[in-house]
Order: sequence, then C-alpha cells, then structure tokens
Amino acid sequence: MPPTGALIPADAPFSAQQESWLAGFIAGIAAAGRRESASATAPTATIDVLFGTQTGNAELLAGELVAAARTRGLGGTATALDEVSPDQLAAMSHVLVITSTYGEGELPDNAALFWESLQSDTAPRLEGVRYAVLGLGDRGYDDFCQAAKLIDTRLEQLGAGRLHERVDCDVDFEDPAAEWTTTVLDRLVAETGAKSTDVEVDTAAAPTRSPWNKRNPYRSRLAVNRLLSAPHSAKEIRHYEFDLGDSGITYEAGDALAVVPLNDEELVGALLEHLGATGDEEAARLLRTEREIRTPSKELIADLAERAPSGELAAVVAQGTRSDLDSWLWGRDVLDLLRTTDPATAPTLPELLPLLRPLQARQYSISSSPLAHPDRIHLTVASVRYGAGQRRYEGVASTYLADRVGGEDATVGIYVQPNASFGVPQDDDAPMVMIGPGTGIAPFRGFLHERAARGASGRNWLFFGDRNRESDFVYEDELSELRTRGVLTELDLAFSRDQAEKVYVQTRMRERSRELYGWLEDGAHVYVCGDASRMAKDVETALLGVVAEQRGRGDDDAAEYLADLRRAKRYVRDVY
Repeated sequence: MPPTGALIPADAPFSAQQESWLAGFIAGIAAAGRRESASATAPTATIDVLFGTQTGNAELLAGELVAAARTRGLGGTATALDEVSPDQLAAMSHVLVITSTYGEGELPDNAALFWESLQSDTAPRLEGVRYAVLGLGDRGYDDFCQAAKLIDTRLEQLGAGRLHERVDCDVDFEDPAAEWTTTVLDRLVAETGAKSTDVEVDTAAAPTRSPWNKRNPYRSRLAVNRLLSAPHSAKEIRHYEFDLGDSGITYEAGDALAVVPLNDEELVGALLEHLGATGDEEAARLLRTEREIRTPSKELIADLAERAPSGELAAVVAQGTRSDLDSWLWGRDVLDLLRTTDPATAPTLPELLPLLRPLQARQYSISSSPLAHPDRIHLTVASVRYGAGQRRYEGVASTYLADRVGGEDATVGIYVQPNASFGVPQDDDAPMVMIGPGTGIAPFRGFLHERAARGASGRNWLFFGDRNRESDFVYEDELSELRTRGVLTELDLAFSRDQAEKVYVQTRMRERSRELYGWLEDGAHVYVCGDASRMAKDVETALLGVVAEQRGRGDDDAAEYLADLRRAKRYVRDVY
C-alpha cells in the first residue's frame, strides 16, 4: 500500500502489489455501498401474519398483507396458525391474525391445533406481543366470525396488547379487509418507526389475484351437462364441463370453482305477484340477479317477527333457541315467510329489498386436473330438489346449472377459488388415502387424473359410497379403468342401502384397520371431502379408532398421532 499522501503518476505502470491493493480497495468501496444500500432498504421492523383458512381466502389476504408491509419498510412472513407453537407466539413482537370461520362457529382445519394450545392452562403470557385480528365470515350464520372473536379475546386474556380493534368481514370482504390492512400498517409504521421503501417486492413470491373474481366473473360456455346417477336414483348427480376459452384461467387439482347463479324466474314472478309489484322491471332484475330469495336472512326474520309480534314466527323467535328456529325455518324460503305474514303489516317491495342478502356465488370442488383437462374445468354437482304439492323447492345454483343454462351460446359466470392446502402430495411416491362419499368424490377424481398425468408411482386408495350401487355409483367406468391401469390401487365401496344393515365409508375404514394404519406408517396423505356436520366427524372418529386399535396406546396417543398428521399437512379436509 503506498504511503499516505503519495502520488502515483497517471501513466505509471502498477506493480503486482499495487494492483492487488487497488482491487481490494475498489471491492471494499463496492461492498460498503452494498451495505449502505441494504441498510437503507432493509426492514426496520418485522411482523408475523398468521392465517386460518378453509377455502383459501384468508391465506391469500395474508400473502397480500406481507407484500404490502414490505413496501412500508416492514419485514414479514405469512404462516398457518397450526404451524405456530405458543412459545413461538410469545417470542413475536407484532402479530396480525386473519382467520375465517366455518361450520357452526368452528376454527378452520389449519387453526384447530393452534386454538387448542392457546386456550390450555399452560399457554404462556403474551405481554410482549402487539396484535390485531381480521375475521372472515357470513352474517347469515349465528356464529358470525366466531373463530376471529375467540382468538381476539384469548390473546387479550393472555396479556397481548391490541394494536387495532378486530374487524369482522361479511362475505363481501374485499373492501373492509383492504381498509383494515391500510389502518393496521399505518399504525405499525408509526409504532415501529419503519420507513417506506422503493425496494422492489418479489412479485413471484407475492400472491396474485386472477382478473376473474366475484365482481368480474368469466362468462364461460357450459360445454357438458350430463346426468351421472341413474334415472331412478333418489339423487340427481350431474357432471358439468366449463370451457375456459381464452380466459387465461389456470387451476390446480383440489381448487374450487365459484358459480354465479341466477334465481329462478318463476320464483321471482311469484314473489312480485305476492307483493303486488309485477310490473316493476328493475325490481325483477334485482330479485333475479342480486338478491338471495331462497334462504331468509336474519334481518328479514327479525323484521317480520317485529311486524307480527303475535304470529307463529315471532313465537319461535321469542323462545330464543336456535335449534327451534332452524327447525321451523327448514325448507321455507322468503316467499313462504311472506305468505305467513298479514298483508296489512307485511313489508312492501321497497322495504323488502334491503332485508334480503346479496346473492352469492356457490363454490364446488373441481373434479378435474389441469394436466388432463387444461382447457376445461369439471364439476360434479347434486341437484337440490325437494317438496311436494303446491310448492317445489330447488337449489339456487344446482338447478340453475341443471335446468336454466341452455343453448350453444349459453354462458355461466365463474371464477376459481384456489385452495393451496388441499392438493396432491408434491412427492409423487407418497401414498394417498381419499375418503369421499357422494359428491365428495369430486376432488379425488381430479387427484387421480393428476397422478395419472404425472406418472406418479405413489399408491392411491379411495373410499367411496352412496345409497345404492345400481343407481349411485358415479364414475364407475372411470374408476374401473383407473384400477386396471394401476393408478387406483385400492377401492373400497360402501353403499348404505344395499343391505339390511347400513354400511358407510367409516365402516370400511374400520374393516381394513390394519392395512389403513400401515399406509399411514408408510407416509400416506389422508384427504376427506364432503359433509362437515356428520360424515367428516364420523370419519375422523373412525380414523382415531383405527390408530388407537393398531397402536394400542390409548385415545390420547391416537389424538396426538392425528395432530401430528395435521401439522405435517398429511391429514386435510375439504368439508362443507
């Protein structure tokens, strides 16, 4: 190194030692510049965004929140609630929770273990944690956003400091969620001293929204509408195929497809006639395209009970038990309730419209694989029809698809609802156990097509059932072919009405207890799809019984074994 202040002639040749020193000097300057740039743009505070999701919305919002936080100078990660232990939670400084609620006020599947540990007596104190909670739900249910309410209250009980009041979002969650995000990030920036940055966010890691959504659904041609169940079946199960055209829509096996329905024109006409407003074209349009007229809203029920305090509905409401009200309402729609109301006190059409819920898209599990069918999305849907005599009742979306979408140019509004937690194993060698009676077979048809297209070597076991084999064995030919090709390794069938004693999929699981446990020990992923209220609970009970019987270590050990499967994302459900 030359002595301080020494001059080197511009045209003097460098010695090897001088060249080495100069190279190091330049490298040092460059490194210092990088360190200075990094320090200027590195996050000055870190947040943890924890999500509980059943259908993917909360996970999508969590990813978007992390991306927005990074532009504010905040570092952050999005993590499923079940992947966080109480001790890890206690070590966090700023926690933002986004969670949905499903069923009767239940925690999503990927949040149940977190909630169990959080409410235990051994949960740690959280005085060092600042938090905020965003809930996603549906005001049509009594336990609206119950999961968010429970977590919010428990965090406060454990000493955590509330950064912002909880916000509970209805089905149209986008705007209130965006407002909550902005407010919370503003407070975090003010509290932590973080500074906005122009550092480019890694858009590949950030979640992306499709241009097609419930506010802008893609108008897809319904290319196939085929009856799957036999004509004499007690059910009407249909196979649908939607043409994706030039939409650019992509999907994964395990995702859901949202269908934007239109209400039955006959029911709309009957409502208008009852209200004496048959000539109101704008009202007819609203009732057909924008209002829920099958399921009465809580607001409508309360309004009618108040208008007729001595009526039957008011008497049921006054009893205060949800089960009595649910029983009374079962099978009744908006028209039924209006017909039980004295015309002298009944609401007029302008009074009725604000009391009706917005007409929502219906989501169905996709029953195809993009590898096998990249240009179409398949659905497997049971048409809902019931009632007799003067009133016949029909499901809004299921009969819209079955009966009211016709012709070569007929289109349906659709958009994909991603479900990142419900898909085939990334490891093609991993075994799969799929349990899906009835239309619960839908995603598993897609899973099997996906595995076949990938040439996956992992074994595949399907438990399927319904009422009668002769009339309800949907996709029988396809499943037989998949077995012949070796894609479907095991197929256990349970047709409950084909013998004196009813047989269900959980019956078959218990019968093959030893083999089923062997698959679990070999690393199998277990999937359940279908009814949440009974089937999914019965299947879980059977699964716990299988584990307890084969391990011989009691119920607590079986419960922990299943919890480990959940944590490893090897036991996942798509239930409704």
